[in-house]
Amino acid sequence: MPDPEPLLINLTRCVIEVLAGARELDQLARWVSDDVYRHLLKRVVLSARARAVKGQRAQRPAITIGRVTMTEPRDGVIEAVVIVHSKVRVRAVALRLEGMDQRWRASAINVL
Repeated sequence: MPDPEPLLINLTRCVIEVLAGARELDQLARWVSDDVYRHLLKRVVLSARARAVKGQRAQRPAITIGRVTMTEPRDGVIEAVVIVHSKVRVRAVALRLEGMDQRWRASAINVL
């Protein structure tokens, strides 16, 4: 299996951009399970409604990726936390990757 850290960083950045409305969720479909896709779709709808109520436009968030902490509870499974820094707050994104067909696929993503 390839090194999971680049995928963790890129997937985290993409998830934050999807929730901000700056990226389409469909762009992540290849890298996430169906359950994760549905979960993110619900979050995208809620985020879009909140922006509409506030009268805000969707824009790409200015973020930097901080520390990435990974564990491998069993062979072919990576659980990680990626710290995301923005101007107003720091967030943690928890991800679980599972190896399928010689590539990683996210089976859980939670933005805290």
